[in-house]
Amino acid sequence: MTTHVRPPAVAGSFYPHDPARLARDVDACLEAASVRTGEIPKAIIVPHAGYVYSGPVAATAYRALAPARHRIHRVVLLGPAHRVAVHGLALPGTTAFSTPLGAVPIDEALVARVSTLPQVVVHPRAHASEHALEVQLPFLQRVLEHFTLLPLVVGRATADEVADVLRAVWGGPETLIVISSDLSHYLPYAEAAATDRATVDLIRQGRATLSHDQACGATAVNGLLTALRGTGLEAEVVDLRNSGDTAGPDDQVVGYVAVLFGAGTNETKEDDESRLGRALVELARDAIAGAVGGRTAPATPRDERTDARLDAAGAVFVTLMEDGRLRGCIGSLEADRPLREDVVANAIAAALDDPRFAPLAASELPRVNIEVSLLTPPEPLAVNSESEALAALRPGIDGVVLAHGRQRATFLPQVWAQLPTPREFLAQLKRKAGLPGDFWAPDVEIARYGVRKWSEA
Repeated sequence: MTTHVRPPAVAGSFYPHDPARLARDVDACLEAASVRTGEIPKAIIVPHAGYVYSGPVAATAYRALAPARHRIHRVVLLGPAHRVAVHGLALPGTTAFSTPLGAVPIDEALVARVSTLPQVVVHPRAHASEHALEVQLPFLQRVLEHFTLLPLVVGRATADEVADVLRAVWGGPETLIVISSDLSHYLPYAEAAATDRATVDLIRQGRATLSHDQACGATAVNGLLTALRGTGLEAEVVDLRNSGDTAGPDDQVVGYVAVLFGAGTNETKEDDESRLGRALVELARDAIAGAVGGRTAPATPRDERTDARLDAAGAVFVTLMEDGRLRGCIGSLEADRPLREDVVANAIAAALDDPRFAPLAASELPRVNIEVSLLTPPEPLAVNSESEALAALRPGIDGVVLAHGRQRATFLPQVWAQLPTPREFLAQLKRKAGLPGDFWAPDVEIARYGVRKWSEA
């Protein structure tokens, strides 16, 4: 494939052209932003003016992503068309976007996915001089470790059309949605502040009725609000200012807002997740100790919330490592029994019934590290060829199930550490299923799943 990189169009005007100065300026904005302890957002709304005007406001949203530096691998970035008329949502037709901080690769798998939608077009001119998307990239480059990008310039489209695109690429915790939009333009300070407060109230309420007088990115914002319906994600406004507050005069100002969309407080959720993980690992160790030692382990006390989650149906894999080497791994792909029963059964099976290893001896147990992976329901992939399957897989993220007739095998996401490329990963998965590494047939079935994992290490 021919490499075609979109060069920066507004470096030196909206933000510094010099890489070192740009990095310092972005880092200074992030450092000055208030620290937030809430959940890592799934989506954000951020402004797109020159950094001297809106950079401090944008930074309040981007700083909230710092704990997900290694988790977020994909960014879906939408912003309005300022210079070229667009019908629908426009892809750039490039393989990367560059800034003074380096190149960001386009996510070809997401491009292929949205290209099937009639409202999505390829329009390089719409991107060539557009600043609304470009100014977000240096912030993302400083906050995230590595990511691929799906950039879409939004023109004439309905909120439902934008929402359909977002749903198609929604993904899991590895995917971040970024909507680039300023608020009111060129009103006197007091009028702008009142107008923007009313606009923000609509966003908080999830009302997808914004006009372009209220927000230049109203179409993208309305599409996000539409896509968010039924997700349980709530808007949290973390900054609301205008250019009169940052670096401009008061007679004609532009409004800026930073909004995060998450599901609640991170502290409570992390506590719940930690308790669940600790309970699963303890259940696994108690079960193995009882099985290899010929005794029944005493029940570990649980809190009511954790007990309820353990009583719900769940599917786990239990992995045993001894002195850094695999010692057993058995699990379930379908949640067809209570989680506590599934982890106990799979822990015992990993210790005693993995055909690759001799049964675990009681003397080995002190050297064994136990990891429990809780699976999400498998999601079938609609692929018609091996090339489509390779494009759909997300390295480091997806657990994968491959089936052909009665032959079936799975790799947990952890296996990507040993098999980092989709082609190598899929070839070894086929061999695990008893198929040649280069095998493919029209009736091959592939599904992917995610995991949350906890380990004693």
